[in-house]
Amino acid sequence: MTDSNRPPLTFAFFPDVATFEVTSDDIADGEMLANAQVANIMGYGGENLSPQLSWRGFPAETKSFAITVHDPDAPTGSGFWHWLAVNIPVEITDLSAGAGSEGSDHLPDGVVQLRNDAGTKGYVGSAPPPGDTAHRYVHTVHALDVERLDVEADSSAAIAGFNLRFHAIARAQIVPVFGS
Repeated sequence: MTDSNRPPLTFAFFPDVATFEVTSDDIADGEMLANAQVANIMGYGGENLSPQLSWRGFPAETKSFAITVHDPDAPTGSGFWHWLAVNIPVEITDLSAGAGSEGSDHLPDGVVQLRNDAGTKGYVGSAPPPGDTAHRYVHTVHALDVERLDVEADSSAAIAGFNLRFHAIARAQIVPVFGS
């Protein structure tokens, strides 16, 4: 698939908002994901660890954060949601590697991890179909104008997206790749 045939990046059709900086010890724009961020399903032997993330420079009026990881290149017609974590307190500006992984106790109290497209709550690593061109994994930190989004852990990614559309005041992204 050529770049001109690829779907737009996640949130391309959302209103423009301010940007800020997100960094990671584990992932980088355009770089191949390490085995730590690869799934341990669909024939992959990855570690299924959410990456370390730090952010700064968000608007002063930020009241909370959300983190999403989406693969717009997944052959589903709607991409594939790998991680949705909401209601991250405003004073939290760093998450350790594995914080969003199943069984982790490294997320602050009150953070809600929604069901990903693999049907689990928390982070699920990349697992593109063998032979596909490298997929993009859009890691987004959203600065929000509310302390809590009105979503439940069983809410769909569409419900989370609806809420993010109306409450994001700034956004930061890192887009690594994985696949052939």
